[in-house]
Amino acid sequence: MKRGYLSEFFTGVAIKTLSAVEAEPVSSNQHEFNGVKALRRLLGDQRQTFKATFIYLSDNDPDPLVDDGYLTWYDSRENIASRSAEYRLYFPQTTVSVCAAEGDLLVIARKPDGNLLAIIAQGGSTITSQILWLFGIEAPSLTGFSIREALETDQDRIHFASGLILEQLGIVPEVPDAPRSYLDTMLAKFGGVFPSTNIFSAYARSTLPEINPISSDPDTALMAWMEREEILFRTLEKHLLADRLQKGFVDDVDGFIAFSLKVQNRRKSRSGYALENHFEAIFKANVIRYERGAKTEDRSKPDFLFPGSSEYKDRGYDATLLTMLGAKTTCKDRWRQVLAEANRIEIKHLLTLEAAISRNQTKEMQDHRIQLVIPRSLHATYAVEQQQSLMDVQSFTTMVKEKEKRAGAS
Repeated sequence: MKRGYLSEFFTGVAIKTLSAVEAEPVSSNQHEFNGVKALRRLLGDQRQTFKATFIYLSDNDPDPLVDDGYLTWYDSRENIASRSAEYRLYFPQTTVSVCAAEGDLLVIARKPDGNLLAIIAQGGSTITSQILWLFGIEAPSLTGFSIREALETDQDRIHFASGLILEQLGIVPEVPDAPRSYLDTMLAKFGGVFPSTNIFSAYARSTLPEINPISSDPDTALMAWMEREEILFRTLEKHLLADRLQKGFVDDVDGFIAFSLKVQNRRKSRSGYALENHFEAIFKANVIRYERGAKTEDRSKPDFLFPGSSEYKDRGYDATLLTMLGAKTTCKDRWRQVLAEANRIEIKHLLTLEAAISRNQTKEMQDHRIQLVIPRSLHATYAVEQQQSLMDVQSFTTMVKEKEKRAGAS
C-alpha cells in the first residue's frame, strides 16, 4: 500500500460490461456474473463469501444508491475430480442489482481489509467514463473481466480530479496536512474559525507567491491554487473538527446530525466558491473587464459576465463581443443551468474541473451551444476526439481580451 495512490484503498479491481443475463437476474433466474476466470488473480482459489458494499451510480441522481450484502466466490466443480475448475461469483438481489441494465459497467474492487466494493455504473454515463479513467482501464467487453492490481503507477496517484471521483464512490481521500506553520498562521489569522470563502482563497494564493497567472500561465495557476486551498482547508477543518468532537454530543443525536450536515455542506459549497474566487484572480491579473453575479434576464445571474451588465443591457452593443461563463467544480446535470443565464449570448462558456466527461454528455453540451473550458492538465482524461473541442483557461482569457480590444476599436 502506497500512501496517496489508489493502492491505499484497493488491492485490485476487476471491470466488465454487464450482459443482459447478468443485468436481469429475476427474469433469467441467474444471480452470477459471467467470464469470471480472471478473478482468480483477485479472489484466489478457495471458496469464500465476502462482505460487500453495493453502489449504483448514474448521471441523473446526485447521490449514489448504496446497499450492503455479500458476494460468494466458488468452484462449481469443486467435488468433480474429472472436470477442470469452473469458478462463479454469486450475488444476492439488492436494491442496487435491480437497477442494473445491459451495458452498465460493473466494478469489483477488493479493499485492503479483504472486503469487496461492487459498483454498477450506468452505461455510457460520465461516471462510467470517469471510473474507467480512474482505474486506467479501457472500455471492457461483455465476455470477461479486465483486471488491474498493485495500483501504484503514476496513473494511480490521487490528485484533485481523481479525488472528486473517489468521493462519488463513498471514499474521501485524506489530504496531506499542510506544515504546522500554516496551521498556526491560520489559527492566528482567522481566530479559530473559518473565514469567508474569498478571504480563505486569497490566503491560499498568498502561500504560493511563485505562482503567477501570467508568467506561470493561468491553467497551471488555477490548479495549483485549487489544490493548495484544498490542503489548507482540510488542515484547518481537521483541527477545528477534532476540537468540537472532543467535546462530544452526549444525548444529542440531532445536534450531531446537524453538525455533520454542516460539515458536508461547507465542503461542497466552498469548493465551488473557491473555483470562482481563483478564476476571478486570473481576470484581475490579466486586467480583464468582467462582472461577477450580474443580473441578466428573469433574475438569472451568470457567474461571470464580460465585459459587464451595462454593455449587456445596451442593445446597441454588439452581442458577439459579449461573453458569459458559468463555473462548476463538477457538472452532472447542473450544466443545463447556464442555458438560461444570458439570452443575448449564443454560445455559453462553462468552466469545470470535472475529468473524463462522457462522449454522450459533451455531445449534448455542444448541441446546446455550450463551450467547455477545462484546465489543460485535465484534457488528457478525455478521448482524443473530445479534446479537439475543449478550450483551456489560457485560450479563454485570450479570447475575452481579444473581444475587449475589438470593442474598444469599434
